[in-house]
Amino acid sequence: MSRLFPRHVVAFSLLLAPLLGAMAQTEVRTEQLRAELLAHAPEGVAPGKPLWLGLLLEHAPHWHTYWKNPGDSGLPTKLQWSAPPGVDLGEIEWPVPQRLPVGPLMNFGYEGRVLLPVKVQVPTGFDAPSLSVQLQADWLVCKEVCLPQTGRFSLQLPSQAATSANAALFDEAQRRQPKAMAGVQTAARIEGHELVLDVQGLPATLQGQPLVFFPEQPGILDNAAPMRSRWDGAAWQLRAPLSSERDQSPPRLDAVLADAQGGGVQLGFDVAGPWPAPGTTPRRDPVAEAESPAAPAAGAVGASSPAFGLALLLALGGGMLLNLMPCVFPVLSLKLLSFVTHHHRRERVAAALAYTVGVLLSFVALAALMLALRAGGQQLGWGFQLQSPAFVAALAVLFTVIGLNLGGQFEFRSVLPSSLAGLQLRHPLLDHALTGVLAVAVASPCTAPFMGASLGAAATLPTAQALSVFAALGLGMALPYLAAAAWPGVARALPRPGPWMAQLRTLLSFPIFATVVWLLWVLGQQTGLDGAVALLGLLVALAFALWALASPAFQAARRGARTGVAVLAVAVLGATLHWALPAWREAPADGTDAAASGGGWEAWSAERVRTLQAQGRPVFVDFTAAWCVTCQINKRGTLADATVRADFELHDVALLRADWTRRDAAIGAELARLGRSGVPVYALYPAGGGAPRLLTEVLSVAEVRDALSALPARP
Repeated sequence: MSRLFPRHVVAFSLLLAPLLGAMAQTEVRTEQLRAELLAHAPEGVAPGKPLWLGLLLEHAPHWHTYWKNPGDSGLPTKLQWSAPPGVDLGEIEWPVPQRLPVGPLMNFGYEGRVLLPVKVQVPTGFDAPSLSVQLQADWLVCKEVCLPQTGRFSLQLPSQAATSANAALFDEAQRRQPKAMAGVQTAARIEGHELVLDVQGLPATLQGQPLVFFPEQPGILDNAAPMRSRWDGAAWQLRAPLSSERDQSPPRLDAVLADAQGGGVQLGFDVAGPWPAPGTTPRRDPVAEAESPAAPAAGAVGASSPAFGLALLLALGGGMLLNLMPCVFPVLSLKLLSFVTHHHRRERVAAALAYTVGVLLSFVALAALMLALRAGGQQLGWGFQLQSPAFVAALAVLFTVIGLNLGGQFEFRSVLPSSLAGLQLRHPLLDHALTGVLAVAVASPCTAPFMGASLGAAATLPTAQALSVFAALGLGMALPYLAAAAWPGVARALPRPGPWMAQLRTLLSFPIFATVVWLLWVLGQQTGLDGAVALLGLLVALAFALWALASPAFQAARRGARTGVAVLAVAVLGATLHWALPAWREAPADGTDAAASGGGWEAWSAERVRTLQAQGRPVFVDFTAAWCVTCQINKRGTLADATVRADFELHDVALLRADWTRRDAAIGAELARLGRSGVPVYALYPAGGGAPRLLTEVLSVAEVRDALSALPARP
């Protein structure tokens, strides 16, 4: 038996050789996809015989990889082959892709299962018993985060045995290949800032059907913009907007015209100019597009009702959480005082309803102003009013007045004309409504969890739906107070009135004064030291005027003396305001750089992000503003944490800071591209390019470290 055993092994091996060779392909598995190298050689490996290799990608749900033109972000899959001399492996014969909307971006790629086939030419005289090939494949797989991955494969195909187990997959890939069809005529021209394409001679099976246009050259068209298409008999016409970031004017373009069944027509056409100069194409306005009566292109993804409903829910939840943000604490102090002074349920509910009306009207009015200015071409986002030094100064004046009143330094009835004081007594609900207005003014710099996504979505919705999202945000903010006012248990939990209420009122003035300090710092960031000092001078003059008008001596004086003191107080206040105003119009020489400097942070620019990614470094961008309290807490807390800083260093992450304290169109445009309408926003861009991963508005150390852990360590 020992002498026969080797012969049996040899014979058995020879019988299994074709099968073992065909099964030699390897695979790579990650949590995001499974990749496998496949072969299709129905007549074996020989010169002139059909032979195909292909990389099969099976994506996990909601993950995707990219086409040869990835669209607005991403990278195409790349294959690097090693094969015997003379064996020619062609380029990927790309199947028709899908449109993959990501926020305001539009990418092109694949979800589910896709095979990327490559045709192989075997040279004349090839007589080896098998064909051995190796493949290194690099792909970028994305969901909310993008991960660059690499797979190494080896495959040995027996020359004399057919390999056809994967025939169905290669046949399906062949069906999804765009075909160059005889008789198809194309004519393209530039009209204004649009590419106009006329196609005739398409097969009868496609005529009248919805078609989707995929350009093969990146950076020429605005992929996310609606493309208008129509049939005129057997002729099909497309109008596609040019990209505002286009830097070339190619005389010829290639494209794929895809049908609803996953197949497509390969197009190549000359483009008749003249092209507009690069950089002159206006940036697309999603709000104006949403209101346009033009029909969207086939395959375009619009604002569907489920997306609108989700935005409403996120806004409602974000508004409720907004009450927990630090910037709203001063207004909560006023509401606490209101609870204490109202012991009758009817009074509390009426006050809560008035407060809710003030909040809702303010949110809608502020949103309407923001959307109108954005439609006029200004890159504004939520909290835009605090980018104005004059508004910041006015808010500081208002809070100073409120703080002095709570501290017992004056009463409004002593400084207001009797008609206004009487109005306050006759209509106390007006006070609660104005408190709602004040709450919105203070809360607008903050972005609570869930708010970022809902406000970003609102910027792309029709005006009526967008305003509904902001109204839902206001309702969410007022809802806890409204529920507490109507809940009977609240009244039972409140202490009885007494002298302690005067002490509470004074105590609650301190959060108000703390807000004034914050506003002074914001103004200093915007205008420099002179602007902050000018505001301090105005507040001193205001305090003097209120003291003079509210003092007992003033109230007891004769009418002529009171008039003189009032004129003096108003004159001092007016002169100080005249002196302060010019300082608030002056911008600091290096405000942006100063905000970014220190701790390894650089000033942000879109070019700097692309440059660092091209150098193979991941990039973390902090979109921030001095008036954003949440931003400052995250900056001094999570982003200053020693373990987070160590992880940044470990993974060689470049740190950029985009300071939106004052209006900056470039930062506003980038926030819009990320689907956000305000700060804070934290974006982690992967090395090599691709869409960033967005973190939550209220950062935690664990969240940042988890995002960084997906990056490779510094070599």
